Amino acid sequence: MPRRSQEDRSRTTRAALEQAGRRLFTERGFAATSAEELVTEAGVTRGALQHHYGDKRGLFLEVLEQIEVESTVEIETAIAAVDPDDLMAGMAVGLSVFLEICQRPAMLRIALTDAPAVMGWQAWREFERRHGLGMITALLERAQAAGLIAEGPIQMLAQLLLSSITESALIVAHAADPDSARAEAQQAVLLLISGIVRT
Repeated sequence: MPRRSQEDRSRTTRAALEQAGRRLFTERGFAATSAEELVTEAGVTRGALQHHYGDKRGLFLEVLEQIEVESTVEIETAIAAVDPDDLMAGMAVGLSVFLEICQRPAMLRIALTDAPAVMGWQAWREFERRHGLGMITALLERAQAAGLIAEGPIQMLAQLLLSSITESALIVAHAADPDSARAEAQQAVLLLISGIVRT
């Protein structure tokens, strides 16, 4: 058997660390997870963590990025299956999928709970701008271009909608009856959105 290339070994090491990070950060949170626990779980050395990610925070950011990318793809795929001319239906589907994703432990703990504290508010907002906020902004820009909503500050409106949606996700995730809370949250956010739609 030929020896594995350095690239293959690096890929395997990174995958092991990222898998360990996703599990431990989800179960324990960032603050309660030590670098030593991460490398032990991954079966690698402390030097490997430092080489690939710098430190525990670097690994957390990589795991967070993966979760956000996966979530964005899932939401965009769901929206793409809807009639592109029916923007309200697209928003409703996207919101429904997002609220379902936010009930998953990794999304709740890593992306919604720990990320703002680990990254700091400004960096977290910039991160969101590349993911969820970017998607909402694009939908609102399409709606405005189609004359469905009045002219206005799209970036501010997108930020306020994202904040409402994120708060809804946290309410659903911590509710005693998540299914009922999810239905109510979806209805409430859609009412907010319908308030800016021209009739």
